[in-house]
Amino acid sequence: MRKVILFIAAFFVLAGCASKLPPLPEAQAGPYKLGPGDEVRIEFFRLTELSNTYIVSDTGVISVPLIDPIAAGGKTIVELEQDLEREIKANNLLRNPDVSAQVSKYRPFYIVGEVQRPGQYDYQPNMSVLVALSVAGGPTFRANTDDIVITRMTEGELLKGRARPESLVMPGDTIEVKEGWF
Repeated sequence: MRKVILFIAAFFVLAGCASKLPPLPEAQAGPYKLGPGDEVRIEFFRLTELSNTYIVSDTGVISVPLIDPIAAGGKTIVELEQDLEREIKANNLLRNPDVSAQVSKYRPFYIVGEVQRPGQYDYQPNMSVLVALSVAGGPTFRANTDDIVITRMTEGELLKGRARPESLVMPGDTIEVKEGWF
């Protein structure tokens, strides 16, 4: 009997540990910032041989033939277009370059724990935790949807915190749906 009481007490102590995480700071609203693994379709008008799909490297750069590697990590699509146009001018390839870029494939997010199909999924802009759960087949019958944790890399710092169903998911996030006991 004493062991049962100790087990129940230990259970409640351990169960309370997960809920002590602070809420995750809300994701920054605004234009999408590129990062390693994003695929970007770039069209160079009057330099069509350079038009292609480029992948942002793990160091945050895009390598385009005939010009120096361009830092893309942390930049918006508009900033990337402007940098590419500047580089084309600097290399005397065109006087008035015109570049158009768009994200063709975003970095994935990951979902683990008590969902039907844990794994890696394609990110979509303005995706909420609730949408991410549905993409993974929904929570299992054991899931505690009040205990969802997101791990996110922000400005070189790893953040971990509780999330609500309406919290925004960012590319690279790991969403963990904890198990409920009752």
